Amino acid sequence: MNSSIRKFIFRDLQAIEGYIDPPDALVFLAVLRSQQSASLQGGLAEIGVYYGRSYFLLRKICGETEKIVAIDPFDIVNPDHGATQYERFLAGGRQLGLSVDAQCVITSDSTLIRPGDIIERAGMVRFFSIDGGHMLHHVEADSHLAAASLAEHGIIVFDDTFNPAWPEVTAGVTDFLRAEAGRFSVFCLTKYKTYVCRQTFHDFYSHTVKTSPELKAFDHLETEFLGSTAIRLHNPMRRRIAYEVMVGLGMRALSERAYR
Repeated sequence: MNSSIRKFIFRDLQAIEGYIDPPDALVFLAVLRSQQSASLQGGLAEIGVYYGRSYFLLRKICGETEKIVAIDPFDIVNPDHGATQYERFLAGGRQLGLSVDAQCVITSDSTLIRPGDIIERAGMVRFFSIDGGHMLHHVEADSHLAAASLAEHGIIVFDDTFNPAWPEVTAGVTDFLRAEAGRFSVFCLTKYKTYVCRQTFHDFYSHTVKTSPELKAFDHLETEFLGSTAIRLHNPMRRRIAYEVMVGLGMRALSERAYR
């Protein structure tokens, strides 16, 4: 296992305000490592940076030389904090000892971005995370933007699918997959995210999820989703509770053991 990055996920990264469930952080690690091992090259992109928790995970896994396009309006205002959202994003990088490539940061509503805006900064993308606006028109625009800038071997990660608080995300992802029937398929599902690739790479990524040592702690359950077989990574409640208890008691350094 990648012990240093697991330590980063379960301890250091928690200092950055944001949201990424440990199972998804480990899927990110497994998929990105499999791409590197197979020499599947390309940039990375993220819609919805917030304060950078998932951005810095990508940076830690992929290294300082990788191009990561970060798209966010950076318009969150917190008068009690005394720093802008973007300033807190940069501060998080300094705290973790990780860089932010300002030339790859796009301060904008993602629905106004063109594929060329991403490709000219990072080339075709091998890993595209979508966690921006959660209304139907946002998901529609973001999914088409991702598809148009994606390398043949690239994947798209949709956040908050099947979250009852954001039903239009589910509708938007389903609409995209139906429209792209035969071209894109789902290869992995977690509690919070849906992982999609082109049909030609479905077996490659399915094999990655099935065999990754990073994911052996989870139950692997197969399910059908719009004509493709996806692996659902089940995170038992007892493990989730054990992890939350350790984090609540300030035992972040030990919380990684819950996911071995």
